[in-house]
Amino acid sequence: MKNSLRFFKYLLLLNAFLFAINTNAASQSDLAKEKRWEEQIVPSLMVGEAVKLKADGVEFLGLYAEPSTDHSKGAVILIHGMGVHPAWPDVIEPLRMELPEHGWHTLSLQMPVLDNEAEEKDYPPLFSEVPARIQAGVDYLKSKGISNIVISGHSTGATMAFHYLATTRDPTVKTFAILSCGTGIPKDARSNTLENFKKIRGVNIVDVYGSEDSKKVLSALTQRQSLAPEVHGKRYQNLKINGAGHFYREKQHELINQLSVMLDRNISQ
Repeated sequence: MKNSLRFFKYLLLLNAFLFAINTNAASQSDLAKEKRWEEQIVPSLMVGEAVKLKADGVEFLGLYAEPSTDHSKGAVILIHGMGVHPAWPDVIEPLRMELPEHGWHTLSLQMPVLDNEAEEKDYPPLFSEVPARIQAGVDYLKSKGISNIVISGHSTGATMAFHYLATTRDPTVKTFAILSCGTGIPKDARSNTLENFKKIRGVNIVDVYGSEDSKKVLSALTQRQSLAPEVHGKRYQNLKINGAGHFYREKQHELINQLSVMLDRNISQ
């Protein structure tokens, strides 16, 4: 009897071990890099708290902050760019820390990443993991009673958000704030932002760019602007940050203040 019990416990442990291996093997993200980011970020958090979310069996990091105002307007999910993390000092961390002062919850998500040598063209295979991670963030906010959710992605993070919104409909997601996004990889349906732009429905779109942004972003912006009247009508708006480049350096406060105004307008629509 004792031997049978030991054998049964062994089988349970073996199955749990094999499940963990298979789960991690199913993820093409550099999970070791994600762990290193987490170990660097969490001990130095000045605003908000770290939360662990799960998507397709993989745990990943989220950084959650509540508004410092008496009234909550909703929440903004922040999606960082290629190869970085949810507290990245360009664009993401300023928005994560300062939007709560304007009445917004923020939830910045760790997205799938590759090694430092990877290029944009290497990222489309990771996109199959994107919708589940973003939806895990949406569900976390819904569990807190939040029903007005904005998704905002910067650069490749916006390309990932395009993929989520083109393939997933959640009525609590009201607005998509695009931050300096190009065309993605047009030959790959998952990261073709122009095709995904056409598929998004029922969401207000704020297309943000810097006047000194990259040529790829400005070219893609022009194409979205030409498609918008037919595809999205009055739901589509532009926001130009004068003097800003792709990473909005030295223009972070202008970005935050002007974006907050645009988001406020969408609440009343």
